[in-house]
Amino acid sequence: MKKHWDKYSLIYIFFVPIMIHFLIFQVFPFAFSFVLTFMDWKIIGDSTFVGFEHWARFFQDDLAHLAIWNTVVFSIYYIIPTMGLGLILALIINSGIRFAGFFKGIFFLPVVTSFVIVAGIWGWMFQGTADGLINMMLGWFGIEQQLFLSDSDQALAVLAGLSILKVSGSTMIYYFAGLQSIPGQLYEAAKIDGANAFRMFWQITFPLLKPIHFYVLIITTISSFQIFDSAFLLTGGGPNNSTTTIVYYLYEQGFTSLNLSYAAVLSYVLFAIVLVISLIQRKFLGKDDNIY
Repeated sequence: MKKHWDKYSLIYIFFVPIMIHFLIFQVFPFAFSFVLTFMDWKIIGDSTFVGFEHWARFFQDDLAHLAIWNTVVFSIYYIIPTMGLGLILALIINSGIRFAGFFKGIFFLPVVTSFVIVAGIWGWMFQGTADGLINMMLGWFGIEQQLFLSDSDQALAVLAGLSILKVSGSTMIYYFAGLQSIPGQLYEAAKIDGANAFRMFWQITFPLLKPIHFYVLIITTISSFQIFDSAFLLTGGGPNNSTTTIVYYLYEQGFTSLNLSYAAVLSYVLFAIVLVISLIQRKFLGKDDNIY
């Protein structure tokens, strides 16, 4: 034991505090929230065991089902455009354009800017009145005024646009790192063979970025199912619950109505959905093709 301690003592010294932190702030809340799904607990007063009552409520809760559907639709609006815009911005930066560092900073600026500020500007731009910037611009071309955030059919897409703007800069960094890792000799050989820019992108760049595609797809999928702040700041889940996402509905149940047990059920439903989608993506897109 003494020899073992002499050899690994430094590891234990650093490992034990981290493990204690992990157990207290990760494992315990996870386990407690699972137990909470079978209880009726509102912080104040004693908790009572109710079994699967809250789980049964979820399967009968039409608003919870609508919230899940809204989240799926938001993901459709959000994931592919975020990946595509991030890749385009990375290609621009990687192309050798002059002042590339300046443009990189401009593209990344929304990421480091307070979301409250960005959301405030976005909300002003997409006001459903004549004072909104976008409606003013549409008026220049004779297009009638749009309701945007006040329209049940448009509000979710507008929120998706805000998230795309906010996240595309970080997606750009991931793709830029991937582009930097592709050997330049491949492009030189392709040029000798007479390949044009589009063919080099489609045959070399895009396939060799597969690990980046997979990673970005996973994190954008997870973030799309966790969307909350834009709905909270701009729409409050409206109009007509059209922007009520699963996390926003979870927040309302847990912190507005103090239905903490039911909110815990919603959190596990969200966990299960994200886990299943991630496993599907891993199965079909995450295979190692030994392309590097």
